[in-house]
Amino acid sequence: MTTAEAPWLLSRRTDLLLFGGSTALALGLLLGGAATGTLEGDAPPWLWLAAVVGVDVAHVWSTGWWVYADREELSRRRTLYLAVPAAAWATGVVLHSVSAALFWRALAYLAVFHFVRQQYGWVALYRRKSGENEESLGELWRRLDAATIYACTVAPLVFWHASLPRSFHWFLPGDFAAGLPGWTGTVALWVLAALLLSYVVKEVARALAGRPVSWGKSLVVASTAATWLLGIVVLDSDYAFTVTNVLVHGIPYVGFVLVTSRRRAESRAAAGRPASLADRAARSLPLFLAPLLLVAFVEEWGWDRFLWHENGAFFPGPDLAPGAFLLSLLVPLLALPQATHYVLDAFIWKVRPENAAAVAAVGLKA
Repeated sequence: MTTAEAPWLLSRRTDLLLFGGSTALALGLLLGGAATGTLEGDAPPWLWLAAVVGVDVAHVWSTGWWVYADREELSRRRTLYLAVPAAAWATGVVLHSVSAALFWRALAYLAVFHFVRQQYGWVALYRRKSGENEESLGELWRRLDAATIYACTVAPLVFWHASLPRSFHWFLPGDFAAGLPGWTGTVALWVLAALLLSYVVKEVARALAGRPVSWGKSLVVASTAATWLLGIVVLDSDYAFTVTNVLVHGIPYVGFVLVTSRRRAESRAAAGRPASLADRAARSLPLFLAPLLLVAFVEEWGWDRFLWHENGAFFPGPDLAPGAFLLSLLVPLLALPQATHYVLDAFIWKVRPENAAAVAAVGLKA
């Protein structure tokens, strides 16, 4: 297959569904919120349950399908896969013992780093898939693409920090550090505008020169810019931030894990190796999604019953009130799926020989 024939990451239909569909859903919910008068307020309970529990929390657990439900993958890097959650929990206990605010700030910035890097990761994979890195100006264009996608996320974050407090937060009020002067947000947005313009000019010039166009990569750049700017800069509400932040991040990731897991299962079956639990689950969308939704619900039940006590209608049971010592053990435990996902995601999808199964599932060579 030539580079001109392979501009899509998974497939044309799948990429459009995951990246374009999640963006369209987010924008549709913004329009719906504006029409119903809910856009400027908090996310209503039904939206919180669907987006936060059903997408955000569930997508975190999907890493488990690729790693912990696949015995070959788990045995291949057992030390990494066992040490990361152990170290994450121990670090969380230390941080929470010092200060709950310190714990939540550290977790928030770890999450932000993960969200930013995921968008860059999509662009990097698209570049590898389309062969852009091998072009005569490949290194220059790689730097421009990287700067552009990073600016799509970092510029709104700088604006956010420069305009605190906002009507929304990452996890809890005050989890971001205040103090950036207001002008830094304006400068960051102008830098983003300049980079986006440069990106468009570069892509048009490449197309006119007969180079293959990576529509999927540009879709990721456009959707990231649109949702992060709308959810953080243009609008100032929990509703807007929830739909733009959660859906465009979580839906593509779950879909990516599902498709690559299916391809790994097919490759393993063709080689005559026994199927793993993840292989069996990946054959069916309900079998793949149902356990994710179940563990997401159980996790959120723990958060609500032990800590928040806000959604008893969704999570029945007594309001539990652990003491400070138990909380310092329990809160990092409840946050462990997130922390593990954030850290492991930096390892398992890189185009390297040690990730041969993942690389092959995307149609690349390490």
